[in-house]
Amino acid sequence: MNIYLDAGHHVSFGTFLLRGDDLTSAMRIASDIGYGSFDTAQMYQNEREVGDCLRTLGLPRDELLITTKVSPRNYAVADFLPSVEQSLRDLQTDYVDMLLLHWPDQHGDNGAALDQLQKAHDLGYAAHIGISNYTISMMEDAIHRLSTRPGANQVEFHPFLDTQKLLDAATRLELPLTAYCAVARGMMATSPLLDEIGAAHGKTGTQAGLRWTLQKGVAINAMSTKADNLQRNFDLLDFQLDDDEMGRIDTLMAEEFRIVNSSLMPNAPAWD
Repeated sequence: MNIYLDAGHHVSFGTFLLRGDDLTSAMRIASDIGYGSFDTAQMYQNEREVGDCLRTLGLPRDELLITTKVSPRNYAVADFLPSVEQSLRDLQTDYVDMLLLHWPDQHGDNGAALDQLQKAHDLGYAAHIGISNYTISMMEDAIHRLSTRPGANQVEFHPFLDTQKLLDAATRLELPLTAYCAVARGMMATSPLLDEIGAAHGKTGTQAGLRWTLQKGVAINAMSTKADNLQRNFDLLDFQLDDDEMGRIDTLMAEEFRIVNSSLMPNAPAWD
C-alpha cells in the first residue's frame, strides 16, 4: 500500500534547501493549493521552521501527512530515539506519519538503524516507517529485519533515469517507492518529447513527466517556491497517459541522468 497515493497526497511538498521566509511563503501557497503532505528531514535543518509554519496554517492534524528522515549521524543507539524525539518537538506533533532512514549506513550494516526505526514505530513516534536511497538487496534486508512492513523507499525517480529494475523489485516486495528529484532539476521542462505529449492533454511537459511517475505507482516529492509551478505540479489527476505515451516516455530512461551520485553524497550506495 502506498500511503501517499491511497491518502490522496499524490504530491508532497518537499522542503529541501528551504529556510526562513522562502519556506514559510511556499508552504502557505502549497497549503492553499491543496497540498496536505509535507516532507522534511533532520539533515535539512528546517524541522522547527516547518513545525512553526504547519502550526500557523491551522490544518487539522488528521488531514496532514508529515514525513521526516533520520540523519545517518543519529543512527547510533544512544542517539537515534532522542533525535526522533527532538524532531517531534520541532515539528510540534506527537507523531509523524512517515519516518524514514535518510541514507544507508556508511559501513553497509543497516541492522542497528532498522532496529531503532522499529522501536520508534513501536513507541508511537511514527504511524509508518520506511527507508530512503536503499538498493534492492537493502530493501529485502529491511523487510526481513522489520516487524512492521516499511511503507516507502524514497529514491531519485524521474523519466531520465532508468529505475525500472528497482521499481520491479519494489513491486515484487510490495514496498512502494516515492520520488525525489521528481522534476529532474528542471530537465523535464526542456524535453521536446514531454512537451509534445503534455500538449496533447493541454498540459506542460513537466506535468506529462510527473503523470508518468504517478502512473508507475510512485508518489511524488517536489519543491518549488513559485505558485504557478506548485499548482502545475499538483494538477496531475485530471488526465491519463495511454500505453503508447507511457512507452515513449520510457525511452527517456536511456539518458541515465542521475542527479544524486557518490560525488554529491559520498555514502550513496552502488545503485541498481
